[in-house]
Amino acid sequence: MTTTNSAAQSQNHTRPKNLAELIASGWTSRSVKQEIQQNFTLALASGEPLYPGIIGYEDTVLPELNIALIAGHDLLFLGEKGQAKSRLMRTLVRFLDEYIPYLDLPDLPVHEDPLKPITSQAKAFLSSNSPENTPIAWWHRNDRYVERLAPGTKFADIIGEIDPSKLTGGISMSSESALHFGLIPRMHRGIFAMNELPELDELVQVGLFNILEERDVQIRGYPIRFDLDLFILFSANPSTYNRSGKVIPQLKDRIGSLIQTHYPKERDQGIEILLQESGIDLGGKYPVQIPYFMMEIIEEITHQARSSKYVDQASGVSARFSLSNFRTMVASARQRAILLNEPLAVPRISDLGHLPTSSLGKLELDLMGSHQMSERKVLEALVANAIKSVFEKYVNEFGLKEIGEIFNKGVRIEVGDLLPSDAYAERLKHVPPVWDTAFEVNASDLPAIRASCVEFVLSGLHALDRISRSSKHGKVQFEV
Repeated sequence: MTTTNSAAQSQNHTRPKNLAELIASGWTSRSVKQEIQQNFTLALASGEPLYPGIIGYEDTVLPELNIALIAGHDLLFLGEKGQAKSRLMRTLVRFLDEYIPYLDLPDLPVHEDPLKPITSQAKAFLSSNSPENTPIAWWHRNDRYVERLAPGTKFADIIGEIDPSKLTGGISMSSESALHFGLIPRMHRGIFAMNELPELDELVQVGLFNILEERDVQIRGYPIRFDLDLFILFSANPSTYNRSGKVIPQLKDRIGSLIQTHYPKERDQGIEILLQESGIDLGGKYPVQIPYFMMEIIEEITHQARSSKYVDQASGVSARFSLSNFRTMVASARQRAILLNEPLAVPRISDLGHLPTSSLGKLELDLMGSHQMSERKVLEALVANAIKSVFEKYVNEFGLKEIGEIFNKGVRIEVGDLLPSDAYAERLKHVPPVWDTAFEVNASDLPAIRASCVEFVLSGLHALDRISRSSKHGKVQFEV
């Protein structure tokens, strides 16, 4: 990441240690927004990746964010849960200088700009000490970002409060030295992020409005004319942000840009996010190989939930829903490989029977649409619809409907999450050759992968009402 201040200053042994050395180095003072704007401009011009790990926003969210950064606006990320709002906010740290200097003096409440101090203590020190005797330390960009969750946040936490111990020592109430400063003043020259803005107490919102408007601090009616230098970020859910009275109009008016986020537009984008974020080691003693159709089904379950009339769409369905289900599916496949001593763990449809453990509690039901359906029943419907949706794509590609014709009355095939992979081949010995079409879905001679294909095709045929299905004690039978 290129920065406009001298690269030599990022090397610990060359960074100035006092104000005289800093001035001699040619370091220039910039506001945090100027710093981000200039560093972002350099990154944009260089063609380097601007937001590593952000997927699916290239043509929608990111162009608007780019413009907001160039404009120097405070930002609000508006979107439902699991839409990478917090990740986007944290990513902006990379556009700060790697290090900035500050006055290394005891008892200063903020990291003072050596050339533009804002506190009376710093100004008094500089007026009575030479640059050679003014110590300088360096603040890393990772420490210049702080994030706060709105619920439960008090005025004293982020703005400040009068310190009673200092009053008893004879300090005037109207003096800045009598105040204990909260997170925002202490983040002078940094980035402050507030998650779930509408849940913030109205009194605290007023304090934020004053900082956004005047960049000063008012505590219990005593204005301290600090020229605060801040880049302020917010996140919010549309259902609460747009509700009258949740956010004071004056605060809304002072937020420079609103960046609207969204869920992945395409299933493949969701799978890409899934693989990036899951953090699962698929190797090791019991390696895992995941057929693509199983990843499609996991992501499609979430997609179905985001459009289901049974799920409260105002709440949204987080990407963490997919992640939890993905990990559960992989864990079930691995358990089978361990118990049956199979060399390869391959997820199957029967592994989805364990999804309630990772799904229940994550879906907020629409009480009007669900008609008293339990969350478990809603989940079962979502899984069934997901299998059908994915299978229909493969039907068009491989013509799998013909396989349903080979089931004569009385033919049964039993499957289960703890059934050995070799058992599937045994069950299909007397099935006509047309069944081999099923294995084109994920071409392989490995028994575990072929077993997964068998379950996918059988479950898909059931979803299309071509064969029937019954289950007992975790084992499932398919028949005409």
